[in-house]
Amino acid sequence: MAYSSIFEAAPDIQRERPSASHYANGQFHNLAQERGLNFADSLNGVWRYLTGKSPDASPGAALEVAPLTPADLQQAPDQSLWRLGHSTVLLKLEGKFWLTDPVFAERASPFSFAGPKRFHAAPIAREDLPPIEAVILSHDHYDHLDRESILAIADKVGMFVTPLGVGERLIGWGIAATKIQQLDWWEETQVGALRLIATPAQHFSGRSLSDRNRTLWASWVLITPQSRVFFSGDSGYFAGFREIGDRFGPFDLTLIENGAYNEAWADVHMQPEQSIQAHIDLKGQRLVPIHNGTFDLALHAWTEPLERITALAEQGGIALSTPRFGERLDIHAGNSTDAWWHQHEGGTRHTGAATAQGRARGEQPVSQTGPAGLASLRHAD
Repeated sequence: MAYSSIFEAAPDIQRERPSASHYANGQFHNLAQERGLNFADSLNGVWRYLTGKSPDASPGAALEVAPLTPADLQQAPDQSLWRLGHSTVLLKLEGKFWLTDPVFAERASPFSFAGPKRFHAAPIAREDLPPIEAVILSHDHYDHLDRESILAIADKVGMFVTPLGVGERLIGWGIAATKIQQLDWWEETQVGALRLIATPAQHFSGRSLSDRNRTLWASWVLITPQSRVFFSGDSGYFAGFREIGDRFGPFDLTLIENGAYNEAWADVHMQPEQSIQAHIDLKGQRLVPIHNGTFDLALHAWTEPLERITALAEQGGIALSTPRFGERLDIHAGNSTDAWWHQHEGGTRHTGAATAQGRARGEQPVSQTGPAGLASLRHAD
């Protein structure tokens, strides 16, 4: 059995009480109260996951990616980004490379033999990555923080920037404390030419049954002289997006979670309608949906998140880019809108009747808003 971090000791936050995040009784808390799930809810969720999944929850064949080489990356212009998988995004800003939530593992799981298996190979191998100025981590769940990936790239990373407590996990894995900066919500740091601000998110944390919310979760604002980018990490929809937009917007591009959603966990994962609303709140110019296409983490069909958000963006006049994994995206030019997910065996369109079937399984947005109601979601400028 491969190393499993479920046997680690939980991080111990020995510091002043954080001033912005809510920390009490050894746990971090969301700004807005979340709906709790009782034992019956949990059992029902497990039963539905085992028996109620879409027949198209996984593609019929391994997804094709656009292979990347070190030369491709070095020759690419500034203001470029590449989706490498799930929420792993490589950015080239001010001549340096920056990486979010690096997960190159075969499974998003504490075990090598069980758990959600990835649908595609990484467009570039870990060892072929260029020197990384900073790795930016949103939280410690397995589909966002992979121990093996962190250790494999550590020597080429200048700095790891994390929410409070997540850095303690990295130190426990052998990463030098001098290479780690841990921030509370609204705290910021400067790494080279990049200004990084940890901003609130509506989520939770933990890597075992006994360490829930012992570390903080965050979204991130990335600012250079040329670009403003927002990275959501994982989050339910909450009023904090409006405040982030008011403080730091408008953003040239937003990387917002769109996938692995369900009505049962709507407080901590957004429906596509809410992802669109978050983008509007943030004053985003272009939206790139992430947290989809790599792992089977919910009940919906694997194409559904991209289908739904594409339809919503078209109806609402939202500039959307959906690059295939490994494809270069220009942060300002906004190319890459091809519906690449239709080109794979087993991938079918999940609009219309198919989407209705998904909603009948309990995937209806909490807000009950669809494309026709998108205009009502917009706030006044």
